[in-house]
Amino acid sequence: MQKRKLGRSGLEVSAIGLGCMGLSYGYGPATDKQQAITLIRSGFDRGVTFFDSAEAYGPFANEELLGEALEPMREQVVIATKFGFEGGKVEAGLNSKPEHIKEVAHAALKRLKTDVIDLFYQHRVDPNVPIEDVAGAVKNLIADGKVKHFGLSEAGVETIRRAHAVQPVTALQSEYSLWWREPEKEVLPTLEELGIGFVPFSPLGKGFLTGAISENTQFDSTDFRNIVPRFTPEARKANQVLVDLLARIAAEKQMTPAQIALAWLLAQKPWIVPIPGTTKLHRLEENIGAANVQLSSDDLREIEGAVSQITVEGARYPAHLQQRVGR
Repeated sequence: MQKRKLGRSGLEVSAIGLGCMGLSYGYGPATDKQQAITLIRSGFDRGVTFFDSAEAYGPFANEELLGEALEPMREQVVIATKFGFEGGKVEAGLNSKPEHIKEVAHAALKRLKTDVIDLFYQHRVDPNVPIEDVAGAVKNLIADGKVKHFGLSEAGVETIRRAHAVQPVTALQSEYSLWWREPEKEVLPTLEELGIGFVPFSPLGKGFLTGAISENTQFDSTDFRNIVPRFTPEARKANQVLVDLLARIAAEKQMTPAQIALAWLLAQKPWIVPIPGTTKLHRLEENIGAANVQLSSDDLREIEGAVSQITVEGARYPAHLQQRVGR
């Protein structure tokens, strides 16, 4: 697989990474551990060198999974994980106090079976801790050789600038896809100016852009999408027009809607590295195949023209989670 560099940091990763959250958390019951290990290693065998985790995915189970799965090829991969929630539990609220960041890093190193975290993100901006203190804490971890690179997730441009002034930010991880294009307004120009890479999560619209979800799809009771306004049956019915458009373009190119959606992201900037997640090997192979899809300027114009006519229905988060993004 082709490689990409995240901004001007020099951190080189596969053009498409693997978001591992769904193997342990968020989208229904956790995947069987051996199946998950096989999937992660299959990704590596097919060229994926960038794997994304967080203490909050489980909590802790996802980091332990990655630690075991990637131990044999640790020197050949880049592992990203995150801090920022009290006790690793999203429902317990935010905690980015410097002493807590240090504790999380040391615990994550043990779970990941490694002596250094390649990319350490603040999972969500904590309004109770100045971002300068957060950046300073990670700077100290970098100086101690425990962390290589600093990242932010779902941060606003002012926060990005303030953090970057203390410790250069290697990557911002936020949602970005053909059905959530908010980062194009302010975030992408800021990242380009500062030389920061961009790692879009949910690049396939939490599965919707694959075409595998309809208005009649029933999610598991523990699936996060049950509380997302964009996934009400009414919104799914209204948003099907976007998937139909991708399917038409994909059919012309003998590709899949997911591959078109990922190829579109890759075509936006050379420092964008999407991290689609999956629990299925055939989906993993499909996603990896998107790295070889070349969209011409005409293709991109066609997609842009068609998508601009579509209004996506439903908020991407319920109100209580929306408050945690874009700070």
